[in-house]
Amino acid sequence: MAGQQHQSVLLDESINGLAIQADGVYVDGTFGRGGHSRAILEALGDKGRLIAFDRDPSAIAAAEEFADDARFEIVHQPFSSMVDELAERGLLGQVNGILLDLGVSSPQLDDPKRGFSFLRDGPLDMRMDTTRGQSAADWLAEAELEEMVTVIKEFGEEKFGRRIAHAIVETRQHTPITRTLQLAELIDEAVPVKDKYKHPATRTFQGIRIFINSELDEVSKALHGTLECLAPGGRLAVISFHSLEDRLVKRFMREQSRGKQVPAGLPITEDELNASRTMKLVGKAIKPSASEIERNNRARSSVLRVAEKL
Repeated sequence: MAGQQHQSVLLDESINGLAIQADGVYVDGTFGRGGHSRAILEALGDKGRLIAFDRDPSAIAAAEEFADDARFEIVHQPFSSMVDELAERGLLGQVNGILLDLGVSSPQLDDPKRGFSFLRDGPLDMRMDTTRGQSAADWLAEAELEEMVTVIKEFGEEKFGRRIAHAIVETRQHTPITRTLQLAELIDEAVPVKDKYKHPATRTFQGIRIFINSELDEVSKALHGTLECLAPGGRLAVISFHSLEDRLVKRFMREQSRGKQVPAGLPITEDELNASRTMKLVGKAIKPSASEIERNNRARSSVLRVAEKL
């Protein structure tokens, strides 16, 4: 089965949301295969600067494409390390725009060796950064039942999480679970009611992947870090792909735009309230057009939110 070429989701919308200045400093928190970075570089002038981050070694290798561009730099770290990395470069409070594309890239999904896909057989890895951390197979081999139930139900939003966790525990007593299709088939047998629009393993694979890569913690840390990185007027554009991520992004932007919440009746001046606001929302949430979804079905669940630092 041929892999789907990676197509950056909501590309034009996210670049427009950044309102790029030709001589500005920008961050692409998730380089992937460089689609967004390429578009940012095209909009920058000679004095512009782009620092990109990715924890996937294959993405770092793909960034060689831009090795000769003096405006570009790639950092082999998760985007949660943004504050430390930008501090080292003397750029805290000077960034004009930050883009976070929270999706798993098509090359990651399509490469069986990465272990993200329940449709292709491969080692059950699921690590974004294959040079460190625990693989999904290693975790499944030793995780307690209740921990698995929590991960699958909360991070995967899978209502049959307990059934699936029990099936994993029963299976691993006699057979190590080390392959993606092996786990997908186990889940298929454990789930009593099938969703006609989704593979039975979709939610469980999502939950395990989020846990293995600490994805929600990474997103939360990065979002709060952007407040230290952005210059006044700097834009934050975030593309989410599932409700857990989008809920985090939506809540963060809303809280920063509202400022400090105080009990009703407590005396507080408008100036004091305004001083506690760190961001303003830019437009409404943007979803992909029907034509984009037709071109790239993986865009269907994406949503873009943009905010501006005050």
